Amino acid sequence: MNAPESIIQRKSFKSFQDVSYEEAVQRAKDLIPLLSAEQDQTEKRTYLTDTVVSALQESGLFRYQQPKMWGGMEVDFRGFMEIPYLLGLGCPSTGWVFANIASHNRQLAQWPMQAQEDIWGENPNALIASGVAYVQGSGKRVDGGMLLSGNWGFSSGVDVCEWNMLSCVVKEGDTTVDWCVCLVPRSDYEIIDDWQTMGMRGTGSRSVKCQDIFVPAHRVLSMNVHHPDHEFPGFKVHQNSMFKVPTSSVGGNGIAGAMIANAKMMLEETTNWIKSKSTSYTGAKMSAIPTLQMKIATADGKIEAAYDWLTANTVEAEIAYKNNIKFDTPTKLRYKRNTAMAMKMANEAVDIMHELLGANGIYEKNSFERRFRDAHASAGHMVFNLDAQFIPFGLVHLGGEFKSPTM
Repeated sequence: MNAPESIIQRKSFKSFQDVSYEEAVQRAKDLIPLLSAEQDQTEKRTYLTDTVVSALQESGLFRYQQPKMWGGMEVDFRGFMEIPYLLGLGCPSTGWVFANIASHNRQLAQWPMQAQEDIWGENPNALIASGVAYVQGSGKRVDGGMLLSGNWGFSSGVDVCEWNMLSCVVKEGDTTVDWCVCLVPRSDYEIIDDWQTMGMRGTGSRSVKCQDIFVPAHRVLSMNVHHPDHEFPGFKVHQNSMFKVPTSSVGGNGIAGAMIANAKMMLEETTNWIKSKSTSYTGAKMSAIPTLQMKIATADGKIEAAYDWLTANTVEAEIAYKNNIKFDTPTKLRYKRNTAMAMKMANEAVDIMHELLGANGIYEKNSFERRFRDAHASAGHMVFNLDAQFIPFGLVHLGGEFKSPTM
């Protein structure tokens, strides 16, 4: 489907409709050295540098899951994890922010066309952040739309975004009647400078808040997917199955890709360091020590298993929805369990290497300590939390019932 005429006529906006999956992957690989060179500055300022944002925009990668109708690449869903993984090889914080922001283009395809026009009609390069915790927002239905209030944490990349997808619980009196996501322009919410953290500093995952702002009805989307009348209006236009893969199944695999890359680079850097060193006290060549060989092999196996597992899950989801197979709740829970377990293995690999580095792992002059900090900071994310993801799976696996209106 061709881009709207209004977009084509705006010469300042590029179209990436003809970029293939293979080309998108190559563009991500080409950016790795730049992201690596910028990662110190990204961490220092706690959000993506102008150089990084410009490079990602110029490559079109932010729009790799945007509909072709709006000039996006609309590449196969298998890129959902692979592209953030590749960018994460240069800078995990950048890969993480990219995974979040770029995925919102895929999600915007669910909205009514008027909402898509509000954003992409003005600027197809517009970047969108999110506040995903429904309970952190409160919505009240009014004539023509919704009054939205709330304070949302962890809005990754918000400093470089023009819009935000803010979730809320909608109540009538004391009764919850819906769970919605609202599209809100930057002028309508406040960014709170509270991102002073142990790790993942470059993600700029600050909090945002607003009070009784009006959101027009066409920019409010119900996520109560189990309601018999529920629909995603955008799917009447955007038919690619890639848009229909539920975020509630493999939605964590994008940020997981960035963090598996963090573990992969920890392995590469640790391996190179070991090869070049002898022990400080005995002078023995470190690469000849059997226990270190064992630890490197263990870490390598965990990282490879995590990458292969989540890659396979992402491709399985793509194939299922291409064949019009819809995931039931147990299937979604299984994929969410897999994401959490894979990240547990990847972060265990980081810990193994950090331990074998001994005191050498604590110096800021090396990247080891940042890899360690970032791994442990990312592990706090809900989609990687074993308790949050394992208990519902175990409940259903043992014959119980798990209910969530938005999953």
